Amino acid sequence: MGFYWVGFIFWLLIGTSILLLIWGLLEKSWRILLSSGIVLILPSLYFLGAENWLRIFALSPLIIFILAAYYWSSPI
Repeated sequence: MGFYWVGFIFWLLIGTSILLLIWGLLEKSWRILLSSGIVLILPSLYFLGAENWLRIFALSPLIIFILAAYYWSSPI
């Protein structure tokens, strides 16, 4: 049984996005939240092809982009 690079990269991108999301929410930084959404775009495209309720996970970058826009427009 070999090592699956695609699965490793998939979970690495999801983990990185979650860590960036937490860091961005704690720092209230729209730049970090924007990078979290960008990192999550590729794994969410996988869920876009689902034919059941998992398709909702494809909207997760959109939620993060809305949060980034909120922090960008709000004064500090």
